[in-house]
Amino acid sequence: MNDIRISAMGGTLCSIWASISLGDVLQTALTAALGTLVSFATSRLLAKLGKRKR
Repeated sequence: MNDIRISAMGGTLCSIWASISLGDVLQTALTAALGTLVSFATSRLLAKLGKRKR
């Protein structure tokens, strides 16, 4: 019974791996990096604006 689960998981992982391209991975990484930069810049800007009002 355990061999069937391992085989099913292996087949699922192989089919997922085959459907993901390097371009998709790079696009996801770049989008995440851009989102991180925008979030960081926004938080710094809001912190500066908050200090001005005090």
